Amino acid sequence: MSKRAVLEVIALDVEDAVAAQAGGADRLELVTDMAADGLTPPAPTVAAIRAAVDIDVRVMLRLADGFAAGDVERLVRTAGEAREAGAEQFVLGFLGADGGVDLAAVERLTGVLDGCRWTFHRAIDRAADREALRKQLADAPGLDTYLTAGSAAGVDDGIPTLLAEAGRRDEPGYEQQLLVGGGLRLDHVPALLAAGIDGFHIGGAARPEGWAGPVSREAVAQWRRMLDGGTERP
Repeated sequence: MSKRAVLEVIALDVEDAVAAQAGGADRLELVTDMAADGLTPPAPTVAAIRAAVDIDVRVMLRLADGFAAGDVERLVRTAGEAREAGAEQFVLGFLGADGGVDLAAVERLTGVLDGCRWTFHRAIDRAADREALRKQLADAPGLDTYLTAGSAAGVDDGIPTLLAEAGRRDEPGYEQQLLVGGGLRLDHVPALLAAGIDGFHIGGAARPEGWAGPVSREAVAQWRRMLDGGTERP
């Protein structure tokens, strides 16, 4: 029997986290400020959510909009504060001005994460060379997931890339889990599942009222049923 697909839901607060878990989410991506595409949340929010749910929580490490690391020492302090608040998993990803991975920033941060598991987020979709980035990070400690739409424009454009990368999972640099997100819809799911992709990430799709409203338990449950072999359509 194949393992159940991972459903990750973006959470901004305890209300979101509780609803997502109740709907069947396996994991939360914890962020603040979605107007900037998700920044590091305050440590008290991390602590409150860790206390409110018992599913995995990945905390965003990102200080400003865009994909530059910015103040790396501040990022290191922020990571330490999140760990003290109970964070054990993280999300990060930095590019240099040339569109290549900012290895110095990634290595500095993963050094202080000390083996914590982490996701390289959609910065990969803005990279000058996806393959080069993957090869450079092939042995990065703790890296077990890439969050990607396959394209900066979203899943609609990125499906060919996602399917191609899913077919390379035995190659160095491609062994991490593909977590598909960025304009993901329910009607994308069958083809992705058929290709063996088993990670799905939703944000706005879990919020019928938009980002101003909370995560909907029923919206998450609809995704859970689809991933578990249902045939629902939006």
